[in-house]
Amino acid sequence: MKILVTGAKGFIGRNLIAQLKNRGYKDILLYDIDSEDGLLDEYAASCEFVFHLAGINRPKEQKEFMEGNFGFTATLLEALKRNQSHAPVLVTSSIQADLDNPYGQSKRAGENLIFDYGKETGNLTYVYRLPNVFGKWCRPNYNSVVATFCNNIAHDLPIVVHDPEVILNLVYIDDVVTELICALEGNAKQENQFCIVEPVHRVKLGEIADLLYSFKESRKNLEAPNMGSPFIKKLYSTYLSYLSEEDFAYPLTIHADQRGSFTEFIRTNSCGQFSINISHPGITKGNHWHNTKNEKFLVISGQGVIRFRKIDEQRIIEYNVSGDKMQVVDIPVGYTHSITNTGNSDMVTVMWANECFDPEHPDTYFLEVTPK
Repeated sequence: MKILVTGAKGFIGRNLIAQLKNRGYKDILLYDIDSEDGLLDEYAASCEFVFHLAGINRPKEQKEFMEGNFGFTATLLEALKRNQSHAPVLVTSSIQADLDNPYGQSKRAGENLIFDYGKETGNLTYVYRLPNVFGKWCRPNYNSVVATFCNNIAHDLPIVVHDPEVILNLVYIDDVVTELICALEGNAKQENQFCIVEPVHRVKLGEIADLLYSFKESRKNLEAPNMGSPFIKKLYSTYLSYLSEEDFAYPLTIHADQRGSFTEFIRTNSCGQFSINISHPGITKGNHWHNTKNEKFLVISGQGVIRFRKIDEQRIIEYNVSGDKMQVVDIPVGYTHSITNTGNSDMVTVMWANECFDPEHPDTYFLEVTPK
């Protein structure tokens, strides 16, 4: 199938094209404002589906709204009719088409052209009135407050929140692209004459700002965002896409001594804490027990032995562990435990605890596994 994409270099266009390629679509005809004259007519003659994503959002002059959102749509449809195309046409419009402002008027005029084209030719048409779209590759300081906030916070620039209580209706770019490809494959979601993208996230502007600042702070306090929230997961992915390339990495605090080191990696409110433990050859760590805190140990490099003893018994239990044999060892409560490096190189252990370490309530009590 030959697929024509107008606005190919735009935010939605770039994401759509990338995913079309991921899905195995190879014959994609790309058209944008700087494309050569005559190319549109050539594409209109051969295309079998049209994604019309081109539009004007921030023109230098008000008249450009109508020229870009109505005028170019008319040019595209005339080219399709001139070449007797039977290709379905999908257009991305805006919920502002309901508003009586220059942008809304131009988007509504473009919608009407599409509807009239469908009636005149009998070709399939799809019109998506999109709310605010957010995600990777959206241009900051243009027409997306999420993109502007992500960019500015990631680069230590100020943001302005005029009204933190205002509610935004947002759709995520991957959800938009998934729905557009569903339409390509004949499975569009439709309500009355318009097609829809789901889910729509209703979020206060102040909440978005607070979340983005918390993402920035998480590099210091190691608190992972709540990935159980679909919106927070999408917003976090979006935020990371605005980091400077020289700022992808961030340091951790290493607690080192003659035995090796211990480094916290991630802390969460709901899923505990992840850490990396390095033990030098011959070193034993632990020899303590917990009432409620439980842990999981995974040795990923080197070899060692984990020993347990129920605190009121003498019997010792041993588990040999090695990076050559990936296995997780649970550390139950009520057992004093230790881990010893029995190899000739450093032993690296990934450790998880069901709660984050609290120095005021450590729930950690010294007791040697092997009494002297």
